[in-house]
Amino acid sequence: MAKVEALPYDDRTVYSVAAFNRGVAQWLGRLPSVWVEGEVTELRRHERWATVFFTLKDPSDGSSAGVTMSRGKFDALQLELENGERVHVFGRPELYEQRGDFKLRALTIERFGLGAHLAALERLKTKLAAEGLFAAERKRPLPFLPRRIGVVTGNDAAAKQDVVTTIQTRFPPASVLVAETYVQGPRAAGEIVAAIDALCEQPDVDVIVLTRGGGSFEDLLPFSDERVVRAMAECRVPVVSAVGHEQDTPLCDLAADVRASTPTAAGKLVVPDLIQLSGRLDRARETLARDVRRSLERDAARLARAAERLRTAPRLGLEREGIRLERARERLRRAPALAVERKRAVLENSGAKLVALSPLQTLRRGYAIVRTDSGLVSSSENVSPGTRVEVALAQGGFGARVEEVTP
Repeated sequence: MAKVEALPYDDRTVYSVAAFNRGVAQWLGRLPSVWVEGEVTELRRHERWATVFFTLKDPSDGSSAGVTMSRGKFDALQLELENGERVHVFGRPELYEQRGDFKLRALTIERFGLGAHLAALERLKTKLAAEGLFAAERKRPLPFLPRRIGVVTGNDAAAKQDVVTTIQTRFPPASVLVAETYVQGPRAAGEIVAAIDALCEQPDVDVIVLTRGGGSFEDLLPFSDERVVRAMAECRVPVVSAVGHEQDTPLCDLAADVRASTPTAAGKLVVPDLIQLSGRLDRARETLARDVRRSLERDAARLARAAERLRTAPRLGLEREGIRLERARERLRRAPALAVERKRAVLENSGAKLVALSPLQTLRRGYAIVRTDSGLVSSSENVSPGTRVEVALAQGGFGARVEEVTP
């Protein structure tokens, strides 16, 4: 171990920075290992890094301490830690001499439960969801060509540059109104709400983009503030949320009408690509012109057919009239013969009926007609023995006298 020595300066004891840091590090090395409780924030782990880094924060007053742990030990715990979780860390205080950084070198970690912030966010999320602020049916579609686009972002933020550049590149005529505000810290939530309300008061703003770049769990907390969520839900125009990285999900993402994974993606959502739009318009114009030409050609063909019909109509009319006259002449020529034929058929039918009803027909079947001086005899009661009768047959007749009467 290197010795800590002071530099000889007259009557004072002076240490170099290296010596000072070395001395503090040696003093800290004599302290015992301790358990420390706090919330995990700014967790950073990479496959190519030998060390895992995170910050342990006290939610009561915001005090924080950096923590390091070898990646092998961290992975062996299989805790799947996330920002905002409360843990107990067992470790030793250390000072990295070259940089003078104070860290807690973790030997093991135990999950204590959800951190205060995360638990509060879960309660708020449940409450707002029950009110319907995150419901899919209240999401509004984005306007196709907004008159003006409002952007709520931080001052001189890369997110602002990404959104504005993307919008102006895709659709140069677009009008953008930027409202710069705080996007982290205790004042951020109120300022974000004020910026949203100010843009909503502009009558020509048709869509608003709320954006900021990535950050720690703590940095993004203002975008889960209840005031911000309600301001987005009550905004008169659709709101696009593009906050943090794709894996970040602040509550404003759930209340927004559309969520964008990045600020650049938000710019692509709010305006169409002018080059593609011009191409579609050119294709639509060509299709319309082609349809008009086809329609004109069809109408011209119909007019030509109609003109041909009008030209040939007199001749066709005369031909049809001649056919009708010839048919009428034929009917008139045949009418007398047909009338006589019908009358003859009626007479023959009537004659046949008369023949069938004639008494002669009955007499030909072997019957006879008996008469007395008083008329036809139809019953034996009309005659008596000795009565003279006349008998008519089918051919001729004879006289007779009744000898016997049978009842």
